[in-house]
Amino acid sequence: MQTSSRALAFFPRALALIVIAGTALLTGVPAMAADPACGTHGNKDTMVVSTAWLADHMTSPDLVILAVGPRKDYDAGHIPGAVFLDMETIATKNGEQTLNYQVRPMPDLAKAFGNLGVSNSSRVVLYAMGTSWAPTARAYVTLDAMGLGAKASMLDGGLGTWTEEHRAVSADAVTAKAGTIQVCPQADVIADLNLVKDSLKKPGVSIVDSRTPVFYKGEQSSGKHPGRIPGALNITFNTLVDEKGKLKTDVGQMFSDAGVKKGDKVITYCHIGQQASLVYFVARYLGYDARMYDGSWDEWSSHAELPFEPETKK
Repeated sequence: MQTSSRALAFFPRALALIVIAGTALLTGVPAMAADPACGTHGNKDTMVVSTAWLADHMTSPDLVILAVGPRKDYDAGHIPGAVFLDMETIATKNGEQTLNYQVRPMPDLAKAFGNLGVSNSSRVVLYAMGTSWAPTARAYVTLDAMGLGAKASMLDGGLGTWTEEHRAVSADAVTAKAGTIQVCPQADVIADLNLVKDSLKKPGVSIVDSRTPVFYKGEQSSGKHPGRIPGALNITFNTLVDEKGKLKTDVGQMFSDAGVKKGDKVITYCHIGQQASLVYFVARYLGYDARMYDGSWDEWSSHAELPFEPETKK
């Protein structure tokens, strides 16, 4: 059950407390109460920040900057004060379980982000090193699932734009002062297999394949076999940003051109749920009710009973 402040506003206080307590029991982590931002999603005003905005807020006591990408890139030079985010602390690694790159349990996420200095009062800015736009978006999706989406942003253009503007960088590794997070788990961020099955060719739902066209068309194999989820549209994840990693100005038109209709619920997927995170991020940015199918084609293709749709070759 979602425990956003909007939902709780419609219930008597006693019932609200029951909902909060129930969430705590289900997740093993105390749910956050009385925080108006808990459970709300970000929007165009909060989800993307410019390098100028970040430079102006560097001294904010609540600011936490997280660098996403190869460790060697972080060691070579990062935004001053930025902490390196090891993606394996927030997503499962190869061989750890049947499916790759799944969102870790909420208690693990609270500990991982807490170790990076994040608390419930933090304003988190994630930035990509190199072309790590999809992993950066994946980190955002994870925070959104924890109920912290309204307090998180991605840096437009990432480290590349920051350095092109001759802004300061540092090679000093940063050890963060641990923060404490009370999560507010959200049911409207991560989609599971059953939700996707129930959404097949359903009016008002757009399932979006975020992979490159060769996988979408079934020309190359991914998972157990080539193909796509029936009825899926295609928006290749890296077409949404320019060569510097800046969000393109026509992303709304790109969604429309792909067949996503105004008011649709959007479910994104890819190979293992990383590329799909960037499409999820942009869908939320555009105001769509979005989900990210974490199992993605890795899970779907492993079920022999599930339909798939290889494109007919002409």
